[in-house]
Amino acid sequence: MNDAPRTETLAEIRAERVKKLEQLKEHACAPYPSRSDRTHTARAVRDDFEHLESAAATVTIAGRVMAVRTHGAAAFFDLFDGTATLQGYLKSDEVGEEAFSLFVDTVDRGDFLECGGVVMRTKRGEPSVLVGSWRMLAKSLLPIPTEHFGIKDEDERFRKRYLDMLVNEEVRERLYNKSVFWNTARQFLLARDFVEVETPVLETLPGGAEARPFTTHHNALDMDVSLRISAGELWQKKLMVAGIPRTFEIGRIFRNEGMSAEHAQDYTQLEFYQSYSDERAGREMVTELYRILATKTFGTTKFTVRGHTFDLADDWKKYDFCSIMQETYGFDPRDVSEEEVCGALKTAGVSYDKSQGMTRERGVDMLWKKCRTLLSGPGFLINVPVYLEPLAKRSEDDPRVVERFQVVLAGSEVGKGFSELNDPLDQRERFLRQQAMRDAGDDEAQNADMEFVEALEYGMPPTFGFGVSERLFAFLAGVPIREAQAFPLMRPRQ
Repeated sequence: MNDAPRTETLAEIRAERVKKLEQLKEHACAPYPSRSDRTHTARAVRDDFEHLESAAATVTIAGRVMAVRTHGAAAFFDLFDGTATLQGYLKSDEVGEEAFSLFVDTVDRGDFLECGGVVMRTKRGEPSVLVGSWRMLAKSLLPIPTEHFGIKDEDERFRKRYLDMLVNEEVRERLYNKSVFWNTARQFLLARDFVEVETPVLETLPGGAEARPFTTHHNALDMDVSLRISAGELWQKKLMVAGIPRTFEIGRIFRNEGMSAEHAQDYTQLEFYQSYSDERAGREMVTELYRILATKTFGTTKFTVRGHTFDLADDWKKYDFCSIMQETYGFDPRDVSEEEVCGALKTAGVSYDKSQGMTRERGVDMLWKKCRTLLSGPGFLINVPVYLEPLAKRSEDDPRVVERFQVVLAGSEVGKGFSELNDPLDQRERFLRQQAMRDAGDDEAQNADMEFVEALEYGMPPTFGFGVSERLFAFLAGVPIREAQAFPLMRPRQ
């Protein structure tokens, strides 16, 4: 015979809680009232506790029950309201036997309660509220996980992120930090006279980046459209043409590509553009931005990520793309042939899908990604060949490279900026090259957007542009990008 206690099923727990819900109704207690009469948050009580205690102040608090402990004619419970946790102390002779019994019979961990009472400290010194009255704000029908054990299965954590945040303070705190991160970036730009703009999410021709888009059909206009793959790069440059000198957008973008610790299909990106500036001046601005983002969000400029240690407060290095590639692979990427690139890929042991073909552009990029893993940064990658960047201005010192930089941290690129190409003839030629690559099967090559070329023909001033995604936040937080998202995309349960 098995004498081990039987564990209740989820269905049994729910059924029992539904009975408690009905019991509340029988006592004329609405289990889901529409409002709360809360006067203080738990944090406000804790922050002003000495004053409230000395005044024997009466407060009304509300929150979710995270723990319940009954001892005869007394009960203790912890209320969490999103600001802090505060203990409620319930005594039968304070609230009356009927209200006390109803509490014991119907209140479970996970319920939302409202409690009115006097601020006091228990014999053990715990800041508390001696409850004079209580009522249910929302009866929970399913049990929440314990704070100690949480949700161990990663798939379940992502599916029920609301529970993961509830019992995991680290995950919850990350959500707040991400808000600080983006609002710090916003305030940084607003303080420098940038105008926040909104550009189209649905596009007839996705541009501004090299990525595979999501496509859908617009029923009203009876045409196919794509979700944007950049935060309005070409649109914001049209605003430069329009005479608006400084713009930025913090918005969602969508790329129908693979998933990894650093890549998601939908994520938030910041892009900003500044007329009468270039990438050299932009480097100084980006250095300052990253230092402020790190300090405001994480309280430090020093990080250890994937075995690399770096300090954003240090002088940032300059990594010359052509020099590094020549030292590593023995060819000058400015003049290398497709055959040489394929040979270098074979020698370096870099595999690729041969059925999709190989271009010089893709091969050089793959080789670079292999050797960049050794660079800790902080630094700027500069002097990238023209064929790798169809939207950046050619260098006046060497027209074979562009005035572009990428932020390099811990072997990854987390941010890109350049002197924007404003020569419409050069832009047309580069778009045509990209289109030829698309026609040959490279669906990540950029579209030839001739409407944008037409806008450039009206004239665009010298402009610096920069973009960085929420990957930087995840990177500095030391977590995969999905872990840094509130609700990452999940495959539906079968």
